[in-house]
Amino acid sequence: MTPLRRGYTTGVSAALAFGRALEAWCVSRERAQTVTEKMDNDDLDVTKGCMIVATVSDRLEDLTSNPREHSPYTIGKLRLYAGEGVGVVTRAGLKPPIGYPAINPRPLEAIEAQYARFADRIDREIYATIGIEDGETIARDTANAKVGVLGGLSILGTTGWVKPISHEAYLDSIRSEVAVIAAGGIETAVLTLGNASLAYAKERFEAVQIVEVGNFVYDALGIVAQSGVKQAMFVCGIGKGVKVMQGHRNTHNRFGSIDFTVLCEQIEKKWGLQFNSENFRTVKGLLTELGEYEEAFYPYVEIRATEVMRGWFPDLEMTTHIVR
Repeated sequence: MTPLRRGYTTGVSAALAFGRALEAWCVSRERAQTVTEKMDNDDLDVTKGCMIVATVSDRLEDLTSNPREHSPYTIGKLRLYAGEGVGVVTRAGLKPPIGYPAINPRPLEAIEAQYARFADRIDREIYATIGIEDGETIARDTANAKVGVLGGLSILGTTGWVKPISHEAYLDSIRSEVAVIAAGGIETAVLTLGNASLAYAKERFEAVQIVEVGNFVYDALGIVAQSGVKQAMFVCGIGKGVKVMQGHRNTHNRFGSIDFTVLCEQIEKKWGLQFNSENFRTVKGLLTELGEYEEAFYPYVEIRATEVMRGWFPDLEMTTHIVR
């Protein structure tokens, strides 16, 4: 089997581009710009292959920045702005402060390290931007606008490497969204699994409350519990609901399937109905056999799933809604 390819984060790419642009400015004392392609990789990452642009000059008018008013980071004599395609933070709860470029702490440290290499050659105030070509368009496929990062993408990274098919990257996104919910004083986080659940939630709740959690039920609830948000509402389809009722912490098929033997035993105990579990492969198939008890089956699963999740996190107020 061919090993999955790792890639550099946007943070590494931005720091390298900035370092080259700063070096060029130190030599020429003229506006310098470097464009770096973010390394391709086997992660499900909308930013792979994007072009990251660093520009350095001693004249602010030489730069094209995110048009939203924002403050620059100050690094020695450097003033660092968000370029076109890099977002500006407008809500509390994220790692960068409100009103500054969406550049996370570790990438900013890497940029500071590049600046330090040339600090003794910088004899005046200089300005720089980190931008991403088409970043504002690419950001539409991310949660940036929902969490208050406007006008583009974020510059992210912790280790410098993008791990292929990284679960941690997905959880980082959940952490960011929940942090914004907590910082906004919102009492309830609405966790959705699947498109139907998301559509249901969008009709009833503010967008900032809604967090798409993929299959990461337990992990997402843990993030909410640690955030200080008091309540979580879990919205899913009937199949995912049954999985949670049966104790599945991750609802992806590779982590386990529904045990129809147990499910049929529960139905018999609850309503006296007897089924051969070998006849079923999906919960929807079972529903067609429930007859008048079909409608009662939904709240039954909601209650039992909620009990399971409360067992995981007793201090978190939980409700479950299963979308018909």
